[in-house]
Amino acid sequence: MSTVKNYLSLIKFSHTIFAMPFAMIGFFLAMVKMNSEENTIGWQQLVLKFVLVLVCMVTARSAAMAFNRYLDRAFDAKNPRTAIREIPAGIISADSALRFTIICCVVFMAACFFINTLCFFLSPVALFVILFYSYTKRFTPLCHLVLGLGLSLAPIGAYLAVTGKFELLPILFSLAVIFWVSGFDVIYALQDVDFDQSQNLYSIPSVLGKPKALRVSELLHLCSAICVITAGVYGHFHWLYWVGIAVFVGMLLYQHSIVKPNDLSKVNIAFMTANGIASVVFAVFVISDLFLR
Repeated sequence: MSTVKNYLSLIKFSHTIFAMPFAMIGFFLAMVKMNSEENTIGWQQLVLKFVLVLVCMVTARSAAMAFNRYLDRAFDAKNPRTAIREIPAGIISADSALRFTIICCVVFMAACFFINTLCFFLSPVALFVILFYSYTKRFTPLCHLVLGLGLSLAPIGAYLAVTGKFELLPILFSLAVIFWVSGFDVIYALQDVDFDQSQNLYSIPSVLGKPKALRVSELLHLCSAICVITAGVYGHFHWLYWVGIAVFVGMLLYQHSIVKPNDLSKVNIAFMTANGIASVVFAVFVISDLFLR
């Protein structure tokens, strides 16, 4: 059990709460779409796809986090905030983390194979995006957007698992995820400005400074809000969806109200609590709206 606990800690399993709700939005949006076109999927097939989507979500994110920890192990050892992480602390070896990453990638591609041909062919692209993110802080402050892109694959990927085709509505939700994740990752990166600068690592806060970085984060979250509002109008959602948007936008405003350039004491509340509530509550209202039409 301690080994399992260590690996769950390595990949920050609790952070699955960010992208998983949007994957569920994509899945149920696709299910309702198929039913509206009288292209009904049997319950057994639907349950199987649902399980496979969950496997894809967990393994893709686990691979991304484990690889990030593997690749950044030298930097993590130097940074007082991250020195307690599993690899620099000697709890999990670097080789074990890399093997874990490879296993997760193989399971991810296998799950995609059993979903449909399109998902299987796109699986290497998805893996490239989520693994490539770990390199980006070494050469571009736009690393936050790459992280957002990786997590944005959740709603469109789940939608493709059911329908096998691209549609504008799930793409709008994916765009919302890109801007939302990028925005809160900028806030999270405020903690490491001095360290990143000392190690020649790139982030928006280390390049622009804390005050300007927070303005960029606000702009990214504004773009996210615009995307979910556009999705609501385009998808002809009803009042439950708009209640969900009110909560989502409210949580965005809240995190910006508690994080200041000279006071980062509430960054973790903004990062984990506010965004966790935003994603879960928003997904509950969106999915409820879909089923109560």
